[in-house]
Amino acid sequence: MNALQTILSTHYGLENVDISPQQGGWAALAYKVTDNKQSYFLKAYDKERASTSKWTALIDSYVPITVWLMNNTDLHGKIPVPIQTNNGFYKCEDDHGIYLLYAYIDGETIGKRTLTKGQIHQFSAMLSELHSYGEEIPLDTHAIKEHFHAPFVPLLKDALNKEYDRLPSDVRERLDPYVETIKQIIVTFYNLSECLKNTILRMALCHTDLHNWNLMQAGGQLMLIDWEGLKLAPVEADLMFLTDKPYFDEFMTIYRKSHPDYVINPNALLFYQIRRKLEDLWEWIEQLAFDSQTEQERADTHDSLQKELEELDSIPGVSTDTAPSTD
Repeated sequence: MNALQTILSTHYGLENVDISPQQGGWAALAYKVTDNKQSYFLKAYDKERASTSKWTALIDSYVPITVWLMNNTDLHGKIPVPIQTNNGFYKCEDDHGIYLLYAYIDGETIGKRTLTKGQIHQFSAMLSELHSYGEEIPLDTHAIKEHFHAPFVPLLKDALNKEYDRLPSDVRERLDPYVETIKQIIVTFYNLSECLKNTILRMALCHTDLHNWNLMQAGGQLMLIDWEGLKLAPVEADLMFLTDKPYFDEFMTIYRKSHPDYVINPNALLFYQIRRKLEDLWEWIEQLAFDSQTEQERADTHDSLQKELEELDSIPGVSTDTAPSTD
């Protein structure tokens, strides 16, 4: 913890703090930091993890937008924004990690619980508000604009083709029954990408990682956290997480009060469903191939990869019959 104490002292002027680990998310470790005045939440992105650059590269682009949303929209008090360092930056770093500090949210993550009727209403209202804003906001959105590609897809494609023999044997054994299916899905991804690049679509600010672990109940207010994936994109980038939820119709009834003319674009919806599936697959493969993990961490990662593989045939419109090669 000495390194973290140094970070907090040097960049935030926090001294004599207590630091305790918290349940982190996919992208970062998490700590509760307490001094004699208040509590904070510290996110720490480990530089040794292969995926860290993906989650941290756009901090300087997306955080100012969340600050603008917090200060200028009805999302005030419903989203967290980082505390600035002594030098006015939103992040700091050392040789080990990249760090963001927030005010501590005194609440509970929704997690495995089911949303209540009141939470569904708040959730829909928050997303309706977020989707009301696009590239007209007075900030540069170029870095977060959707271009219908994904830098991890060529890496995954290579891993399944010319680099396949270099994957660890236990990973190949796990992937073998599914390789042709994944290759077919990649072909579908590229076809949809080209289609959407040539389609006129409304772009709005989207969170792009909507699940119950990114929702917190703080008193009477539902809060949406973890904004690393903020993008200017078709709203299907968010709604793809909700179409299979039992509350989707109720959610959309509220949503359409603000967006009465909205109709789901099926190509955009399928594109985001596929891209998320490929992203999750690559995350687990990347961890197993490149990250240093304990025996238990590796076993857990294998379980997560297997779960993703078994759910491949749930992607709408994608056949799991023998597929053509993407060589």
